Amino acid sequence: MEFQGQRHIKRVSAVVVTFNRKDLLAECLQSLRNQSYPLDGIYVIDNASSDGTGELLYEKGYIGEALQNYKGAWSKCYKIKNSVDGEGLKLHYIRLDENKGGAGGFYEGVKRAYHEGYDWLWLMDDDAEPLNDALEKLSKYFDEKNISALSGLVKTPDDNIVPFHRGYFDFNSFWNYKIAESVQSELIDNNEVLEIDVTSFVGVLINRKSITKIRFPKKEFFIYGDDYEYSIRLRSVGRILLIMDSVILHKDFKTNDQATKEILGNPYYIIKYDKYWTRYYEIRNNMWLLKKYRKPILSYWMIMIISWLFNVFMIVLYDDHKFKRIHLTTSAYAGAFNDDFDNKRAKEILYKG
Repeated sequence: MEFQGQRHIKRVSAVVVTFNRKDLLAECLQSLRNQSYPLDGIYVIDNASSDGTGELLYEKGYIGEALQNYKGAWSKCYKIKNSVDGEGLKLHYIRLDENKGGAGGFYEGVKRAYHEGYDWLWLMDDDAEPLNDALEKLSKYFDEKNISALSGLVKTPDDNIVPFHRGYFDFNSFWNYKIAESVQSELIDNNEVLEIDVTSFVGVLINRKSITKIRFPKKEFFIYGDDYEYSIRLRSVGRILLIMDSVILHKDFKTNDQATKEILGNPYYIIKYDKYWTRYYEIRNNMWLLKKYRKPILSYWMIMIISWLFNVFMIVLYDDHKFKRIHLTTSAYAGAFNDDFDNKRAKEILYKG
């Protein structure tokens, strides 16, 4: 497939959400400029970074203004060039007035790119780096029937597959805490293309026609589970394909800063207190999805009670700041039950007073 000196019919824009990882963002943007199937646009959604992200983008020629010490929202479009053919593409830099999480960032980016009229939107975090032919490999499936989204294989920089980014729904299990299961490694090894149910926002390419039907990601989730929720809607209007030879690296993939304890085969991740606020969103959003989609409803109640007891027991056994951790965990379960998406509550519980 040759694109040198010509423009393709399908217009594709990447949507990259970033927060305080300017060097990884710069590497992500360079990989997007290097795509052998040239992009038409890139949306950078900056969640009010404080690490000099705007300044670095200015230094590297992505934006035309120096934003030292700039506070508040900022939005402007610039023209840069693809590396592969030298043709221009639009770089939309949107700095939000506050950190709205990955979910809020993707909501903003998908909404803007959709209204701009792009045919396909390629969603990824700032620590993603698609290989140079990743989009080209996905583009071969643009004309397949009833496609809502296309996904490549997610790998670590040392070439290990990360299977949990792609998977299948589990709506009917009685005991499973998660609403989805990862794609089995045997299926990855033995297939070139798989139809899947779940795809993370690390490199999912979404058909504009699907967005017309299901609208935008659920910004209220803040972090965690927004890709699961959106996958449910994507799957309701079409097929999601996993393309094995399209590869995207997840460069900041790590769990080495977490200790793991296990009881009866159930893992418990010991999270440092200054990071424990993230646990709120993991629990609340997952339990909200279970409440809405898991059948029978008795399963939801059993999972909620047992998982709450398990978490409290492990906090008492292994964690510091036990009272505040239990308070946060209980509030997360209550938030799911009450459809409460107050995203300031987690840090208020842990760190105020």
